[in-house]
Amino acid sequence: MKKRIISIDINQGNKDFYENKIIDLIDRKVNSYVCFSNVHMLVEAHNDKEFAKVVNEATFAFPDGFPIAKSFKFLHKINQPRIAGMDFLPNFLEVCQTKKYRIAVIGSTEDVLNKFKHKIEEEYPNIAVTALISPPFGKAWNNEQYIIELNTTKTDAIFVALGCPKQEKWMHNHYKQINAMLFGIGGALPTYVGDVKRAPVLIQKYGFEWLYRLIQEPRRMAKRYFYTNSKFLFLFLKTWMLKK
Repeated sequence: MKKRIISIDINQGNKDFYENKIIDLIDRKVNSYVCFSNVHMLVEAHNDKEFAKVVNEATFAFPDGFPIAKSFKFLHKINQPRIAGMDFLPNFLEVCQTKKYRIAVIGSTEDVLNKFKHKIEEEYPNIAVTALISPPFGKAWNNEQYIIELNTTKTDAIFVALGCPKQEKWMHNHYKQINAMLFGIGGALPTYVGDVKRAPVLIQKYGFEWLYRLIQEPRRMAKRYFYTNSKFLFLFLKTWMLKK
């Protein structure tokens, strides 16, 4: 079940409930894709109706960000936990180990992809890594070849790490051609391999993970957070007041 949060439709429920649904779709080879929705994605969708369509047509759109999850309480009177991509990736790799899934990654850098492969080989012997694709920067991508590689290797789960909104658009444009489930994991990969340190649990709990990331990467994140957080607050208050 999905609920509208300002401009996008977000799934209601907990991780365990959707984990079983995801496993069922993967086992049945149902073409599908998953978005992890945060404030940045919501604002992008509000500004671009075509992108909103991309998110709203996802098989699942989970409440990745703390503000998105908390919005359920104010807008729909529902207590909704976060289902964050940063948490989902390591948790779902445990599922892949148990189910002996074949996985692939598209996005990120060669260095991060190599670290990811090494970590999987060391910690998850039942997982086969079928493809690690780092698309060229500033050049045309050979999407047809990528799709052939992913399908011929019988990949079950594909982690797409291209960043928002590029990864969501790529998944939407190609998922019907790929016999696997696609997960748009954003920046979860560098954190998983240890290149980027994640905020302590207490900071995550109180919704200040964005601030921790801002301190780590002030030049890259300052403009984005100032704009998206301010606009989200405005849109949220406007929506909340209209519901009262």
